[in-house]
Amino acid sequence: MNRARAVLGSLLFLVIAPGTVAVYVPWVLTGWRVQPPFLGWTFTRGIGVALIAVGVPGLLDSFGRFALVGRGTPAPVAPPDRLVAHGLYRFVRNPMYVALVSAVTGQALLFGSRGTLGYAAVLWLAFHLFVLGYEEPALRARFAADYARYCAHVGRWLPRLTPYDGGG
Repeated sequence: MNRARAVLGSLLFLVIAPGTVAVYVPWVLTGWRVQPPFLGWTFTRGIGVALIAVGVPGLLDSFGRFALVGRGTPAPVAPPDRLVAHGLYRFVRNPMYVALVSAVTGQALLFGSRGTLGYAAVLWLAFHLFVLGYEEPALRARFAADYARYCAHVGRWLPRLTPYDGGG
């Protein structure tokens, strides 16, 4: 896919999928109204802001890498032509999902919403099952040895402390 189509497709998918998952649904659950903090601990709001502040740029960076490096989109209907192992992908295999769960969890903490915290847990489980059932088998089939080497060095959910350099 050419770069312009990859960028436009990624932007469209960003608005539809993460926009729904990390903006619309949390807004429906919270109305973005602040409730009492979890366990009465106001510092949880700061943790929430930090999680959002880390999640949003991480998500945008990962989407950009799919379009510019992978020349595709995160949408399964228009996957990248190249394995993306740059940027945050050098530290963790699923930075988009980590970023989305981070942003949703951050909103739960910021707004003091137990329902949104439960939603974040369900969201992570859904992502995990999707990764195991569809994404990883599809990537194994598409990128074979490169993906196997990448998986051997980069964790699915827990980040590496040093960036993966593509070697063994």
